[in-house]
Amino acid sequence: MTSLPPDAADTAGGDTIDHDQLDALVRRLRLGTTASELHGSLCGYLAGGGIVRPGALFAELQLDSDGAAPSAADQETLDTLVHETQAALADPEMGFEPLLPADDRPLPERAEALAEWCRGLLGGFGLAGAAAHAGLSAEAKEMLHDLGTIAASNFAYGENDEDEDALIEVQEFVRVGAMLLHAECSARDVDPSGRVH
Repeated sequence: MTSLPPDAADTAGGDTIDHDQLDALVRRLRLGTTASELHGSLCGYLAGGGIVRPGALFAELQLDSDGAAPSAADQETLDTLVHETQAALADPEMGFEPLLPADDRPLPERAEALAEWCRGLLGGFGLAGAAAHAGLSAEAKEMLHDLGTIAASNFAYGENDEDEDALIEVQEFVRVGAMLLHAECSARDVDPSGRVH
């Protein structure tokens, strides 16, 4: 478990990065992924115990940019995203939320984004290394399996209200799952004396 930079906690109360902002950056840099998948990858990597050094997000997540190198402003946005995500995953108030399209976006778009987010989380968790998977509880292993099922889902739509409720329920399951994985892997990094390894 890593200590957060001093400004990481401050971002929670200020302007946080939203999906549209990250989506614009992903398109500008031609990352070959989506904003939801990028955030999921970051969450999975951090949940698995990965450490993202300032300016090294693309390298850690093994992403290639087909566009120009990030500008100073883009790099600041990416570093802020990392800090915000670290803080949210470790939030004792469980305030973490997957970065997904806003609720006013069409339901099929939001459902696909949630599946992309889960695909990203699984990939990022894998990138964190074999140590992330060693000694996982049965509950955590089942959670990874369930997230894989969601990631591979093809969604069918019927009654809009029922679909909306179902998506909200799945999104909450995913949100809690990410926090569970982070909490379990973080707990293994701290010995009984409270020292971080």
